[in-house]
Amino acid sequence: MIFNLAFSVNTYMRYPKLRELGEAIKALIKGPYTSRFPYEPHVPEKRFRGKPIPNQDECIACGACAEVCPAQAIEVKESADNDGVFNRSIIWHYDLCVFCGQCERLCTTQKGVKLSNTEFDLATFDRKTLFSGVEKELLLCEKCSTVIAPISQLLWVFNKLGHMAYGNYALFSTYQQSMDLSQNNKPKTEIKDIARPDIFKISCPKCRHQVHLFDEYGIK
Repeated sequence: MIFNLAFSVNTYMRYPKLRELGEAIKALIKGPYTSRFPYEPHVPEKRFRGKPIPNQDECIACGACAEVCPAQAIEVKESADNDGVFNRSIIWHYDLCVFCGQCERLCTTQKGVKLSNTEFDLATFDRKTLFSGVEKELLLCEKCSTVIAPISQLLWVFNKLGHMAYGNYALFSTYQQSMDLSQNNKPKTEIKDIARPDIFKISCPKCRHQVHLFDEYGIK
């Protein structure tokens, strides 16, 4: 029994050595298995995860990617330009990105960002090249100027809902504005000036609650 055990161990140890010798001979004939990167371009596998590249047209700036990013490499910023238009920027920080692919996998539209198969070597001395992003205009409440959502996000929801979207005034009005069929969204009144016709204005949940409360109970 001891002899059989020793023979089995010797056989088990011998075969890996033979396999390694075979691989070494193949490498001498066919050349090394490794690529010559960076001297020659490296061709990754088909499912290789590289640099996330946002799509300006397909991204709706909802911010879902920033919520699921484990490395917190995606920043959401809101600011106003010189014309008083409020915008939301989604910025990818490639110096923090770990190429996990969560932003692509959980993107709301499934088209807003895609991981590149070829761009992965991001080493540089110029940190300005380590940023990328998109910018979308925000829809504001006509009563208190609170941010409701990016216009592109509301239009995407409108298209997904189809004819059912006409039951939501904010979606329908945003769609009309995108078609130049109504006035642009500009805050005109203060929240204290609530009146019954305000129900037909684009408002945030707080202001819409005030309008319904005023309309139902006559509270002034």
